[in-house]
Formats: sequence, structure tokens, C-alpha cells
Amino acid sequence: MSFTAFRGMGSVSQFFMALFVVLVCVLATLVVSILIGIPIFGFDSLIGTLSAADLNNPEHILVLKYLQTTQSVGMFVLPPFVIGWLYAADYKVYLSMKGPVKGYLLLLALLALVVVTPFVSVVGFLNQEMSLPDWLGGVESWMRAMENQAEVTIQKFIEVQGSGGLLFNLFMIAVIPSLGEEFLFRGVIQQIFTKMTRNYHWGIWISAFLFSALHMQFFGFVPRMLLGALFGYFLVYSGSIWIPVTAHFLNNALGVFALYSGSNGDSELEKVIDPDFTAGIAYYWPLAIVSLIVTVSLVLLMKKHRVATVAGLDEPDELVA
Repeated sequence: MSFTAFRGMGSVSQFFMALFVVLVCVLATLVVSILIGIPIFGFDSLIGTLSAADLNNPEHILVLKYLQTTQSVGMFVLPPFVIGWLYAADYKVYLSMKGPVKGYLLLLALLALVVVTPFVSVVGFLNQEMSLPDWLGGVESWMRAMENQAEVTIQKFIEVQGSGGLLFNLFMIAVIPSLGEEFLFRGVIQQIFTKMTRNYHWGIWISAFLFSALHMQFFGFVPRMLLGALFGYFLVYSGSIWIPVTAHFLNNALGVFALYSGSNGDSELEKVIDPDFTAGIAYYWPLAIVSLIVTVSLVLLMKKHRVATVAGLDEPDELVA
């Protein structure tokens, strides 16, 4: 049976309705995950982890991973499909799932993801060095405490033995976020704000801002927002959600492997915060600028190909998947 009650709503109403759907899915998933988790982990262990997680307790780490996975499904994976069903006759079309994945565009996107790394790394370093005014010292201390807590938690998640643990981390950190976050932020939120502002650039950057803000990691905010915007342009210039999903997965998967190797010895990531790197940051700017120029060029190639292949579209702002 077709349900059309929400299809005629304005963009602002659709945005708040989407937030409501996300909230309902999160709460429903939390209740279900707790009910399922009680016989698996035991009531005391589950409630104890929820109330005061001990990151040095392996059992608590397992519970946190379980909750992280289920809540990611509830917050990111389920809502886009519910929203797509509410807002469109075909949720697959609404979420840009039916757009053909062209090898040329996928290659350009993945190449851009690799090429942009030096620029994002330098921006990330500057973001980490951010310092608030003295009168906001308490806020900065809170932000850094949250950042440190997140880093410790991720490190505990990564410390696994064997291929089984590594594969689960890939599923939790790469597969679910790449699917859920792209469907929600690029497939839904970006689309809503593009229609609201009548400009796909605004849609891309507003959704990228919200994407980064949701992670609540302030000293990595800017590079994450830049990557979110890059994924947004991948969607607009390819017409397929699967290209930003693939790029997002590759980005997160490489991070998982790098952190996993780093937990067993020195990693390349550790060099980024090495004193020698910070002392010579000025020498990385030429590489970062070249990285930005080449990345923009690759994205513009995607745009040129999209304009040339979509019949009847004269204005770039019409290129909204």
C-alpha cells in the first residue's frame, strides 16, 4: 500500500520529520539491543557498562562494541530507508541507489580521495592545534577531554587478536558507517538542504557540517567536514550513492588497518604527531596546495562527465541525484 501523507511537505518540515524518524529509530534500536544483550552479556554486565564503562575490562569493551554497532544501525542505517519510504514512491530512487556506477567516475573519486590526503593532513594538524580564548578555557578543556576519551576508546576497540577481531572492526568502523552515514547525510540530509536552498553546493556543505558536528570530535572537525563535502560532490557528480559509499569505506578501512598495525608497533599515523613533523609543518604546505589543486581538478572532471552524460540538463544546479 502506498503511503503519501509526507510527500508534499516542504523542505524544512521534511528535515524535522527526518530528525524525528532518526530519534525513533535510535530509541527503538536501543531498547531492542538491550533486550537482546541481556541474555548474551548478562544484566549486570550490560547495565554496568552503560552506567560506568571500564575501558580496561575486556567484557565491557565487548559490550561497548555491541552497543556501538547496534546504535550505528539504529541511527544511520535504518532511518534513511524509512525516510525514503515516507518521502518518495521509490526509496531506491530517492536515495540514489539506482544510479549506475561508472568505472571512470569511481576511479576519479578514489583517486581524489587518495590525492586529497596531504591537504587534509595539514588541515587536520592545524585543527588539532586550535586554541580558544582564555575566557573559554573551560570549554576547551571539556573538548580536549572528550577528544582524549574518544581516542582511548578507539584504541581499545582496535586492540584485537586474530583476523576475526579485525574483520569485526572493519564491519563496525568501515562497513556500517560507510553505508549508514552516506545514506543519511548524503542521501537524505544533503538532498533536503539542496532543495531548501535551491543550490547543491549549500546542500553539500551544510550536510558536511552536520556530518562532522555529529561526531563530537572538535579537534578533527574541519578535516572530517572537508571529507564529507568531498563525498557530497561525489554523489552529485556521479548520480550514484555507491560511489561515496565506496570512498567512505576505503577511507575508514585504511584507518582501521593503520591503527591495527600501529597497535602492534610504530605506525605512519604516529609520525603525523611526531615533533619532527610539527616542527617542519611549513614544508608540507606546497604539497598540501598541490594536493588541493589536483583534487579539485579531479572533481571537476567528474562534473564535466556528469554534465555531458545527463541529457537535457543545462544548469549544474540541476545535477541533484
